[in-house]
Amino acid sequence: MDFQVAYTNYHSLLKAIAYRMTGSIADAAEDLVQDVFIEYSKLQTIDITHPKAYLIRMTTNRCINYMQSARIRREQYVGTWLPEPLVSFTNGGGDNPADLFDHDENVSYALLVMLEHLSAVERAVFILRQSFAFEYSELADVLGKSEANCRKIFSRANDKLHQQSPVLPGNTAQATPLATAFLAAARGGNVDALVSLLTEDALLTSDGGGKVRAAIFTITGRDRVQAFIGGVITKGFLGDSQRMVLLNGQLGIVIYRDGRPLKAISFQLDAAGERIEHIYIVLNPDKLQRMG
Repeated sequence: MDFQVAYTNYHSLLKAIAYRMTGSIADAAEDLVQDVFIEYSKLQTIDITHPKAYLIRMTTNRCINYMQSARIRREQYVGTWLPEPLVSFTNGGGDNPADLFDHDENVSYALLVMLEHLSAVERAVFILRQSFAFEYSELADVLGKSEANCRKIFSRANDKLHQQSPVLPGNTAQATPLATAFLAAARGGNVDALVSLLTEDALLTSDGGGKVRAAIFTITGRDRVQAFIGGVITKGFLGDSQRMVLLNGQLGIVIYRDGRPLKAISFQLDAAGERIEHIYIVLNPDKLQRMG
C-alpha cells in the first residue's frame, strides 16, 4: 500500500490505540505513531500483504516497550500520575484536537486510570479486545502469542480491573447532571450541596506533577473530600471561567484563568450512577496544553 494512503487511512486509528495504551497524547502517542510511520516508510520495497495489521502490530509493540519503561518513571513521579485527558469541546467551535479520535470515546477517564493496574501486555490485550473488538486470532497475530494465551491474558486483565471496581466505569449520560450540579454548587460556594453529590467513601485524586500545587496523596472519605473542596473553593479553585466539556466522552469541567487552562475535572460514578465516587483533577500544565 502507498505510504500516503496508509497514513491517511490508519493514522487516527494508531493514535487512538497508542493513547489508550499510554494515557498520554503529546508525550507518547504522537511520537510513537510518528516513529511507526517513519519506519513503515522505509519498508516500501517490501510487499506487505496486510498493512493495517502490520501497522497495528508495530504500534502495539512500541507501546508495550514504552509502558514497561514508563512504569518506573511513573513510580518516581511527584504525587499521583493521572492520564492526560482527551478533551472535546461540546459546542463544536474552534479547532478540536479530539477530532483524531471517536467522539463517543469508549474508554472513560476513570477506566483509563484503572488500566494503570495492568501490565503492558494485559493492557494491550484488553484495549484491542474491548475497544476495537479484535478477535483472539487477531490478538495472537499482533502479540505473537497463542489464541489460548490471549484469552487467559484478557481474563486476567478483567479480573484485575474488577478488583479495583466491581462495575467497570463507562461513558454514561448519568454523569451529565452530576457534573452540572457539581459546577453549580462550586460556583455558589455551596459545600453542603457538593457533599450531597458524593458517596460516603468518595475519593479525590489530583495530579500536579510537582509543577503546581496539588494533593500528593488521594484524599479518602466524603468528610475529607468535603474539607478539601471547602478549603480550596475560596482560594481561586474556579479560576475566572469554567467550561463544560467532554473528557474522554463523558461530561467534565475545564477551569481557566486569563484564558489558560488551570485544571480539568473528571468524575467516576458509583455503580448506580447516582453519586460521584471519585473526582480526578489534572493540574499538571503539560497535560492541559490542548485545552486552551
